[in-house]
Amino acid sequence: MSDWIKVAAPGDIAPGSCKVVDADGTRIAVYNLDGEFHAIEDVCTHDGGELASGVVEGGEVICPRHGARFCIRSGDALSAPAYEPTAKLPVRVENGIVEVRDDRWD
Repeated sequence: MSDWIKVAAPGDIAPGSCKVVDADGTRIAVYNLDGEFHAIEDVCTHDGGELASGVVEGGEVICPRHGARFCIRSGDALSAPAYEPTAKLPVRVENGIVEVRDDRWD
């Protein structure tokens, strides 16, 4: 899938928060880190749970189920019990709208 998906106006995603969109059945969390937007797949690689409701500390999101930490900028798993990264996805601001796409199968 290579189409860009509209997420929100930049001002609708507060710094330190995220908005989740569905990309053909894949949940994508788009985060605002001090005005820069980053997108990761909304899945903890430890057990498949969602990440979007987790606490954001700096550039990390803490899984609400078991406490694994993920880098929002890269998707890297930073602490146990997760050891594999979650997918990082392209995000852009185009014509005043934050957009994301899942380009893993292009």
